[in-house]
Amino acid sequence: MSGDIGSHAPSRRLRVLHIEDSELDHELAMAHLRRGGADIQAHRVDTEPAFRAALGAHWDVIISDYNVPGFSGLHALDILRESGLRVPFILVSGEIGEDVAVAAMRNGAADYLLKSNLSRLAPATEHAIDAYQTLRAREKSDRALAASRQRLSELAQHLQTSVEMERAAIAREIHDDVGGSLSALKFDLAWMARHATTPELKARLDSAMETVTHALEASQRIMHNLRPAILEQGLVAALQWLANRFERRTGVVCSFRTSHDNPQLPPGVPLVAYRAAQEALTNISKHAQASRVGIDLSLAQGVLSLEVSDNGRGLSQEDLAKARSFGIRGLHERASTVGGWVDLSSSAAGTTLILSIPLDEKAARPPFGEDPANDGEHDPSAWGEL
Repeated sequence: MSGDIGSHAPSRRLRVLHIEDSELDHELAMAHLRRGGADIQAHRVDTEPAFRAALGAHWDVIISDYNVPGFSGLHALDILRESGLRVPFILVSGEIGEDVAVAAMRNGAADYLLKSNLSRLAPATEHAIDAYQTLRAREKSDRALAASRQRLSELAQHLQTSVEMERAAIAREIHDDVGGSLSALKFDLAWMARHATTPELKARLDSAMETVTHALEASQRIMHNLRPAILEQGLVAALQWLANRFERRTGVVCSFRTSHDNPQLPPGVPLVAYRAAQEALTNISKHAQASRVGIDLSLAQGVLSLEVSDNGRGLSQEDLAKARSFGIRGLHERASTVGGWVDLSSSAAGTTLILSIPLDEKAARPPFGEDPANDGEHDPSAWGEL
């Protein structure tokens, strides 16, 4: 089929798949498209097998008669949708009810026309193609944005993992080198203090012993902040110790409750939960002006939930929107490394942070016959008293 009807030069080439059993109606529809300024390459089909076979080629638009013997436009639309192809679909009929038109649009038709008003076919086709091109461009942009966000999230997770590995390495060095050297020095000072011959020398040695003791305590505290070795005793023991330590340091009442004594958790989950509680308690001590804090650890329906709440002054929207509020953002990124998420709510009555981490049922079950101890005062990161 060649030639151009109308006075306009072709402005775009269109590959048109036309579902139509009447050759005359087909020629009339293509003539209206050419009058709109399009260079048409058309293919007519009138059976379902022919339509399915034609979908293997590239088409700019599919125009379908509503009623084809043994076939229908709505059925063709269903076939197109099931194929996953993104091609504008325009339904044309001699007469079409409003309910049919609505159903077609809901199922993905770009437009519907009456055969008595084919003058709208060219602009409707152009509009449908432009709309689909815009949609594809937006989807491509969305995919690129999602891929960029995924790469950014992977980078943030990698940085979190690298930071934890570096923390662990530094903690080991402090324990092995600094801690060992300070412990040996404390032994030597204790020996010299026992053998001091003058009160002045003993006083100086006692002062030096006190300085070394403070240095040991500082080293232990730094090492624990870098890598909480108490996690080796389990998440419950670690959170209990963290709550007790927070209460002693700040004077703020801090209670800890749990539904499981010693849940068996996948690797990485205990550290993420511990860091979330640690970050929440740090923010509470700095900003909340609270008099009561609660930490709740629960495991239900395969989801581990950690809730840290306080009765402080709450957070304003300005606080949450601060450009440099990296603590909260860090919690979100850290949670995502184990497939979890963080919810934060705040009001004048206080603030609540909830960390949720989905677990598989097997990993969430505690080991059979185990009766773990929960000693909140035990700190396995300490080197012990000399």
